[in-house]
Amino acid sequence: MKPTRFIDSVNYAIEGIIHTVRTQKHMRWHFLSALVLLVTVLFLRVSPLEFTLLTVSICFVLFAELLNTAIETVVDLVSPEYHPLAKVAKDVAAGAVLIASIGAAVMGYLILSRYIFPLYKEALGMAGTPTEMVAVTSLLIVVIVVVILKAVSGRGTSLEGGLPSGHAAVAFAIATLVSLLTQDPVISILVIVMAVMVSHSRLLLRIHTTREVFLGAVTGTVITLVVMLLFRTLR
Repeated sequence: MKPTRFIDSVNYAIEGIIHTVRTQKHMRWHFLSALVLLVTVLFLRVSPLEFTLLTVSICFVLFAELLNTAIETVVDLVSPEYHPLAKVAKDVAAGAVLIASIGAAVMGYLILSRYIFPLYKEALGMAGTPTEMVAVTSLLIVVIVVVILKAVSGRGTSLEGGLPSGHAAVAFAIATLVSLLTQDPVISILVIVMAVMVSHSRLLLRIHTTREVFLGAVTGTVITLVVMLLFRTLR
């Protein structure tokens, strides 16, 4: 039945949002990202115009996800069984969410980079620039530690499976080294994205679990930073 009172319309709308958050994992991630972003901009003290643009971007992504969920629900109602057109409808709706997310990411980057990048560059500068010896030593230690951990856990081989992920460990060790060598926020983000993609490929191939990949990333990053700090201390 169509609601006759405004308060009923609002309640039904809120119920729809709650249902989407409860049933859709991506919506929960969107809300969590929005929360982190809003808390961040409070500390960065962005301008009112920038805050408005970020808020509109967030709302647009949430709107797209709500619309995607509504379309998926209607498609499931009309076509419970698999149908090529039902797949097209769901794919197009998911594409709308992806485009909205890309637009929001670009907006967030253009606004927040001038606030965050100077702080990030300063943090990279505090860590110092690794020498060639530090870089080689860090990578060798990462590989040795990964082999030892796999031998102790008794799972997987040196190049496939086991705890932790060797690919993730080496990828994040290289990303850390490149970040410290260049001390350029843009390059640092790009190499970190590449490390994430390498790690994610291990999940897609079902060679590692999320826990193994995460521990590999932490192992590579922490060992590289520790070796860097030790060399700085001993010099």
